[in-house]
Amino acid sequence: MQVSIETTSGLERRLTVGVPAARVDSEVDERLKKAAKNVRLPGFRPGKVPMKVMRQRYGEGVRQEVLGEVMSQSFQEAVVQEKLRPAGQPSIEPRSLDAGKDLEYIATFEVLPEVEVVDMQGMQVEKPVAEVTDADIDNIIEVFCKQQGTWEEVERAAAEGDKVNIDYAGTRDGEAFDGGSAEGADLELGSGRMIPGFEDGIVGMQVGEEKVLELTFPEEYHAEELRGAAVEFKVKLNSVQALVPAPVDEALFAQYGVEEGGEEQFRKEVSENMSRELKNAVEGKIKQQVMDAVLEAHGGVELPRALVAQEVDALRRQMFQQFGGGVGQNLDLKSLLPDDMFAENAEKRVRLGLVLSELVSKNGIRATADRVRAAVEDLASTYEDPEEVINWYYSNREQLAAVESKVLEDLVVEKLLEGANIVEKECSYQEAITPAGQEDA
Repeated sequence: MQVSIETTSGLERRLTVGVPAARVDSEVDERLKKAAKNVRLPGFRPGKVPMKVMRQRYGEGVRQEVLGEVMSQSFQEAVVQEKLRPAGQPSIEPRSLDAGKDLEYIATFEVLPEVEVVDMQGMQVEKPVAEVTDADIDNIIEVFCKQQGTWEEVERAAAEGDKVNIDYAGTRDGEAFDGGSAEGADLELGSGRMIPGFEDGIVGMQVGEEKVLELTFPEEYHAEELRGAAVEFKVKLNSVQALVPAPVDEALFAQYGVEEGGEEQFRKEVSENMSRELKNAVEGKIKQQVMDAVLEAHGGVELPRALVAQEVDALRRQMFQQFGGGVGQNLDLKSLLPDDMFAENAEKRVRLGLVLSELVSKNGIRATADRVRAAVEDLASTYEDPEEVINWYYSNREQLAAVESKVLEDLVVEKLLEGANIVEKECSYQEAITPAGQEDA
């Protein structure tokens, strides 16, 4: 097999591969001989069809099948021979496919970049330090009581947190606009469902009262024709309901899986779950800081376009599924969710993946069976039947691979933290579990 390689630009390579005709022809003959044993044709006994007839009838189809397989196999052999690391699938351009002649084709593809790992020694990492207090447990139980509470009609002015029933009609310059009117609509005040000022304007209204709200649509509103538009909403308040929290009793405990032990056991389990959440949140914040530092330090790594495109597609599908998209919906996702929505995140993920892969290789890091098992058991611990969940992971290769990938990431983070300057920062439980950048929200 003859191979020549050319660097066209950056990470792109052109591989010209020549395969001797004998390799293709011998494989075609071998397949035709095997097929002849089972072929039934009028005028011939089973298994006695002459090779000349086999070639006339089936030769071209078999040859095309063999050509595809030989090109795939020889490409893999060529990249191993040339010590190349392809990024994504090649584009194959046949040059000679004629029978009796050597097979020749050109494969164009990108290679993975050589990643030079930057020394991360001494990077600054802030570690939140918090504990779960009785007051934190009380706050969470209060949330549970509200979740299991009931709405009851009240005879007073509407207040933040109430559920109101309203009629409203919106106009712009005296004209109604699409989606601006409704009758008998339920709305929880403070939910943020309506444009700024709408819900605040209902606070303090009495049942039966009518009011005109003069508001302005946000500049980033999804309907382009209403962005920044000054409008009026005529609102009538039909009813007000207040939330009556559920009592802290056996019925509440049962709703959250505690059948025995009363309030003491309930608080114990709530505390354990909060402690687990706190641990995961702290580890997550530390990991994010490390990953951000890795990205910043390796901003010059050249990225294969093929890998970025694959990541864009993965992020697009993920968003589509999150918003309820499913199989069988005939939609042009690229038009609906264009590439530029995901390009920046895709590039970050590809860069991070390349650097982490190099760190794994350089430091000889392995996701041991014990470490993977511990990670799976931790994931399963929050379920009613942990053993069933563990068995599910180990019977699902794709899900187990995702756990193994996370374990490798965690091991890389642990390795980098060995040389980091970790500064502890005391904070409350709520501050610790709030994702970075969302503290104000």
